[in-house]
Amino acid sequence: MRNNNLIKLWQCMVILLLCAVIACASSFTGFASMQNRDVTNTLDVLSRLGSRGAEVRSIQKKLTELGYYSGAIDGIYGSKTQNAVKAFQRNCGLTVDGIAGPKTLLYLGLDSSSGSQYSSSDIYLIAKVIAAEARGESYTGQVAVGAVILNRVRHPSFPDSVSGVVYQAGAFTCVRDSNWSVSPGAEAKKAANDAINGWDPTGGAIYYYNPAKTSNSFVRSRPVTVTIGSHVFCK
Repeated sequence: MRNNNLIKLWQCMVILLLCAVIACASSFTGFASMQNRDVTNTLDVLSRLGSRGAEVRSIQKKLTELGYYSGAIDGIYGSKTQNAVKAFQRNCGLTVDGIAGPKTLLYLGLDSSSGSQYSSSDIYLIAKVIAAEARGESYTGQVAVGAVILNRVRHPSFPDSVSGVVYQAGAFTCVRDSNWSVSPGAEAKKAANDAINGWDPTGGAIYYYNPAKTSNSFVRSRPVTVTIGSHVFCK
């Protein structure tokens, strides 16, 4: 009888031990799964090869408008979309990784955090400067001129309005040109809107100049951020 009791006690101890082991294993598996989900969610924040959804469609649409993408706007981040993103990044001086991260989205004008505080008159005035200052430049170069205006508005060393920046004495010689009376075209207006929406190909520049036309020692001494077409952009 005593032996039977010992056997039953031993069996109970074995069962309890197994239950404890199973419980620990389940907890570890659950934690590992949670960690994997966290990693996956972190990766899914960025649109990249294999991503799908509305953001990818927006990226494809914008790249199509800018002439980088000619595939289907289907919301599928395939190799064509990836290559278009790389070409855009290369042209804007960004890290060429084919991933539409926050900075690439900002340069594309797709940063959802950027709101518009500017009026239609501001946009029109920016478009006029773009049309006058960036004639013959690429579309990216046109947006870059608009971005400089907006960077100045936000900079403490310049007036805090678009009109104040544009009409600041000596800031833009184009306001005294005969072309200033010409209405900006559709492309200049679109470039102004893209700058307003957050695309800054200049990397925060507040000055730009054409080396072939400028001998100003001050602007030539400024730190260069990027060169786009015939314009050098600097801080």
